[in-house]
Amino acid sequence: MSGSQRALLVIVFAALCAAPAAAQIVGHPFEFSGGAGYFHYDARARMTDGPAYTGALGWRAMPGLSLEGQATFGPTTSDSVSYELKHNFTYAGLDARWNLRPAGGHVVPFLLTGVGYGLSHAAGTPPQKLERGAGNLGLGVIWTLGASQRTHLRLQVRDYFFRERESTEFSNHFTATLGISYLWRGKERDQDLDGVRDWLDKCPGTPIGARVDKTGCPLDGDGDGVFDGLDKCPDTPKGCKVDKAGCQTDADGDGVCDGLDQCADTPKGATVDAKGCPSDADADGVLDGIDQCADTPKGCTVDAKGCPSDADGDGVCDGVDQCPDTPAGLKVDEKGCPIEVIERETELMDTGKIRLRNVNFETGKAELKPESFPTLDAVGTVLSQWPQLRIEIAGHTDDVGGAAVNRRLSQARAAAVLAYLSAKYPAIDGSRFTARGYGKDQPLVPNTSDETRAMNRRVEFTVLNKEVLKKEIERRRLLKEGEATPADSTVSP
Repeated sequence: MSGSQRALLVIVFAALCAAPAAAQIVGHPFEFSGGAGYFHYDARARMTDGPAYTGALGWRAMPGLSLEGQATFGPTTSDSVSYELKHNFTYAGLDARWNLRPAGGHVVPFLLTGVGYGLSHAAGTPPQKLERGAGNLGLGVIWTLGASQRTHLRLQVRDYFFRERESTEFSNHFTATLGISYLWRGKERDQDLDGVRDWLDKCPGTPIGARVDKTGCPLDGDGDGVFDGLDKCPDTPKGCKVDKAGCQTDADGDGVCDGLDQCADTPKGATVDAKGCPSDADADGVLDGIDQCADTPKGCTVDAKGCPSDADGDGVCDGVDQCPDTPAGLKVDEKGCPIEVIERETELMDTGKIRLRNVNFETGKAELKPESFPTLDAVGTVLSQWPQLRIEIAGHTDDVGGAAVNRRLSQARAAAVLAYLSAKYPAIDGSRFTARGYGKDQPLVPNTSDETRAMNRRVEFTVLNKEVLKKEIERRRLLKEGEATPADSTVSP
């Protein structure tokens, strides 16, 4: 026996020992086979080894037996002369293929026994055509190709017993062939290839690759609608929507899967709770995670980043600031209103005048120093809210210098204050104001020291129509209490 034939015997033996795989085609299918290989002739036949071509048509009579009509052709030449002469061998017959495992298996080793008719066609050798009955024996194995249930790979060796010319003994002609077999008709024993036979399979349409239970029905451990074995994310939380691979989707990218996310359109970057809904701890309308100023006081107006705005720069945010146009430099209370404005307005209503000691000028001049601006701004804010009043702006000096000089200087300084207020506060009607310089004529205290002289250097705003002030105070008090606004008694009928 040649080395290739011995190798085939090893392969067949290994197939016999292999564990059976899932059953394939059962019943009584027809089988078409074709293949090619190698012909090794008996030395007594004086033929050169060469190619072999084989074909067969079979019918499975029972799981362990198939009947096949087969033919084999071996074109070759004679080896008995120095030049080549055609010497072909043809065989046709009927075989019984004894399947050593049920024929519907994935790997089926088999034995062949058969009888037939052999033809030895030798040019130049009488008789040129030798036709005789002949038998054969063989063995082989059939493998199912991939997931196909009807296409197989067929490997076999066969020994043909043929009596040559002028011979009383049978020659042994061996073939080793490899081919393809195709099954026609029959029944698919495990149509969905899930390992559960069809007559036990309650779910015969299971997708290939899905894991099944004993009844052949697919499993879905996480209940997401994608079967185990096909599910690439087998631990998806219950209720989540998934893609074709069984992995959860998250359209807004907030970490809470679609299906569980009760706020499916959460802006990117926002912090969410277990339900996928964003939080806003400071209730400013900008979501946590996006809010760059997470502790914004309640009521503040904020920008797109969640940071409070402060248009007048007084340290009290817009929305809370009840005095949103506070001049720069003024100190404010928690409502954003200038403390000095409140104090000056209280002084005005209580005394009918506002007295300023911290309005400073260049020495000997009527030029205001910048440090005086916040104080004058507080007064300007107050007077803008009392347009009905007629006001005298009075300038006062200490006793240093001549009386006439001090009167002229104080007059100029009072006029400078009025000019500043009129320019900065359009609500102040200059026609209602009078600027007057008193010099050193009206000291508050005797000019006996630097401290007392500083007290006498001042600017005073005095209400000239105090009856209007009184009525306006009463009107505002009533208005504040929610009563009807009283008629303006300062206007003549």
